[in-house]
Amino acid sequence: MKLKYIGPSFGVDSLTNGKVYEAVFDNGMYRVIDDSGEDYLYSVDNPAPLDGSSPGGKWVIIEE
Repeated sequence: MKLKYIGPSFGVDSLTNGKVYEAVFDNGMYRVIDDSGEDYLYSVDNPAPLDGSSPGGKWVIIEE
């Protein structure tokens, strides 16, 4: 599936506003290959860094 992240960009190796990412649905979360090139789990409702340094954003499904 392809998801577009809409929200504040956070970290050079995380998520960038407006960028489309490859992802799979995994146990209630999205497993996303982020800007680091690695896959990480992100919230379906509010993708944000775990350290609270950004308020997060939302996903727009581009392709299922």
